[in-house]
Amino acid sequence: MTELVHREKAHVLPLDSIRGIAATSVVIHHLLLMPTFLAAFPHNAWINCSFFRSAWLLVDLFFVLSGIVMSLSYVESDFGRFSLREFMVRRLARVYPLHIVMLMANLLFRLVRISLVMAGVVVAAPAAFEVNNAYSFVLNVLLLHSMGFIDYLSWNAPSWSISVEFYTYLVFGLVVLFAQRMRSLLWFYGLCGLLAVGSLVFIIFGLDKSSLGLQTDFGILRCFVSFFLGVLTVRIVDRLPAMPGPAVQGMVQFVAMIASIVLVSVAETNPAATFLAPVTFAIFLGSLLAFPDAMLVPRLLVAGPLVWLGRRSYSIYMVHALVVLLAEYFVRALGPGGSPRSIRSGPVCPQR
Repeated sequence: MTELVHREKAHVLPLDSIRGIAATSVVIHHLLLMPTFLAAFPHNAWINCSFFRSAWLLVDLFFVLSGIVMSLSYVESDFGRFSLREFMVRRLARVYPLHIVMLMANLLFRLVRISLVMAGVVVAAPAAFEVNNAYSFVLNVLLLHSMGFIDYLSWNAPSWSISVEFYTYLVFGLVVLFAQRMRSLLWFYGLCGLLAVGSLVFIIFGLDKSSLGLQTDFGILRCFVSFFLGVLTVRIVDRLPAMPGPAVQGMVQFVAMIASIVLVSVAETNPAATFLAPVTFAIFLGSLLAFPDAMLVPRLLVAGPLVWLGRRSYSIYMVHALVVLLAEYFVRALGPGGSPRSIRSGPVCPQR
């Protein structure tokens, strides 16, 4: 019987750096959605470009990378025995503490804002529909806020992806258990392929979506596509027939990197191109995994500042929305002349 077990994954620093670059790009994307930011910094052409305006698509890179990491850690390894309970506890311990901290921070901000309005310090124009309500709060606590119970983003908006990814972990664990029962890795990879391809087909033809930009509307299917493609990427890398020379390795990585950048950039004008993103990201990340000692790209990505950024990518991703929100309200409240202005209630930092 082939065992599917847990091990400490081989650490690939370039993958960490890519995660940090992606998280920072998402932050810039959200800044560009803020009219106040654009007004305060009119000379923003260096970041106000198609790549950053479409950087919401890099969430799918996170999903692919997560699938790669889970596959490296729990499939075809030789340490311990896979336990669904232990696996889910590990994943919960990884994502939940900061999620709850940011949820409470958003609740505190809301209470302070209400107090300031009641005291007459600021004047708030109420939103047409208040999304940060008790029901959505409970769903956020249970990580169910992007699982179809509500059709809007609430509280800490970027955490929608944490919601769908957590329950994707559960599906991944169940697939591992089933493959153990069947005593075959073929079942494992076959089911992963079925989940990835089947989800993409359903998004395109069943839901009739024009792009991959799903969130609360079947966002978990979006996660399935990229996550399980990431799982398959590790298998493909492990089964590469021969190792090409250093020049070819570097060329493959460079071309895959440029293709990923171009794809994100054209998503603004060609939404259908986003359906190619999971495969493009998987090829790029897979090339970094397969050729960690290539000449150019890995050497750039192991630079200290990028590695430092990558190790804090989850914090950057989860914290940035509230920071942007506070900055937005502060600028709106003071106004150009330093006098209080009315502020608008409701989410300020939407997440694609």
